[in-house]
Amino acid sequence: MLALHTHAKVRGSFPAYPVKVLDLPEALTTNLARNRVAAKLPADCPVDLGALASLGFAGVITGTAPRISPLLPALHSAGDPRVVDGGDVIQVRPDGSQVMVLFRRRSTSNSLFITERCNSLCLMCSQPPRPVDDGWRIDELKQVVDLIDPSLSTIGVTGGEPTLLRERLAELLAHVRGVLPDTQIHVLTNGRLFADPALVELFEGLQGWVTWGVPVYADVPSIHDHVVQARGAFFETLEGIYNLGAARHAIEVRYVLHKQTAPRIRAFAEFASRNLPFVSHVAFMGLEPMGFAKMNRGLLWIDPVDYAKDLGAAVEWLDRNGVATSIFNLPLCILPRNSWRFARKSISDWKRTYEPICAGCDVMDQCGGFFRSTGPDWQSRAVSPVVRGH
Repeated sequence: MLALHTHAKVRGSFPAYPVKVLDLPEALTTNLARNRVAAKLPADCPVDLGALASLGFAGVITGTAPRISPLLPALHSAGDPRVVDGGDVIQVRPDGSQVMVLFRRRSTSNSLFITERCNSLCLMCSQPPRPVDDGWRIDELKQVVDLIDPSLSTIGVTGGEPTLLRERLAELLAHVRGVLPDTQIHVLTNGRLFADPALVELFEGLQGWVTWGVPVYADVPSIHDHVVQARGAFFETLEGIYNLGAARHAIEVRYVLHKQTAPRIRAFAEFASRNLPFVSHVAFMGLEPMGFAKMNRGLLWIDPVDYAKDLGAAVEWLDRNGVATSIFNLPLCILPRNSWRFARKSISDWKRTYEPICAGCDVMDQCGGFFRSTGPDWQSRAVSPVVRGH
């Protein structure tokens, strides 16, 4: 799939704030403020650019340099013109060196990146944290939310650790609910700070709109604390989950699969069914080989086919005990066929790819594929095309 950024050339003062890209007919009829809209013009479009400038648009997006009104900035000659399409929300560096897609209309994997800071240091973190002051992101993200299609079914919030922003996170989520009342929100958090009931209270009223995705990496504290590199994190996380559950929040528990966690897959399923029966979902997740995961390959790599049997038993156990469960981020060919019903096409569309060998697979359209960052060192020996009837 397409990347979320490209480069382009800029003529005039194209806005540095987020703008909505709309094809010309939609741009002319939208209810959005025109200074927040960039009109995307088709090739050789016989449009009076001076007239567009008088209407107050933020700018235009064209394939090649237009004959431009000095009052109408233009973004043109993109490195990959497919990256930006009608309906997207973008932000552009003044020199055009980076055009970032902050919302993609045709994507099912949109999210708001809220902070780079984190209070854990997970061995496999795909987005290694940085101790930076990035509280400014909230105001910018509120501008992005104002431009998102109201028909969006779900949006993610991720980091870093979002709860470090406390009241400002609550402010952002309330803004999303106000602007996009029909959109479900999924927040990825380590859950540790929810051990403080006062933090949970900040999100009162968001039940029914927000699901909290909280990782638990084992049924015992020693393994969980080692994975997140924080002593006491296991009990903080569980207390946070209980506090969220007591406040009637929806919770998804996530279990990332690698060498440190694979030995406890079955035990964790039994632990979750007995101690976390109130959670809305348990997700077993294949590892994304990015960030710290690449640095810690020796600690983390295990061929998924070597834990596939235990994984199949775990999801069956949870299912029989009434706990909704799924398998994320693993291709179908690695899994036992009786586990396929639990497998989801979960890798974000802009991160997902398929191997050349997959071209001969009869179930590729149902398969979640691979992370783009999956190289030969992270490839299972069991990858092969599935041929129906065999």
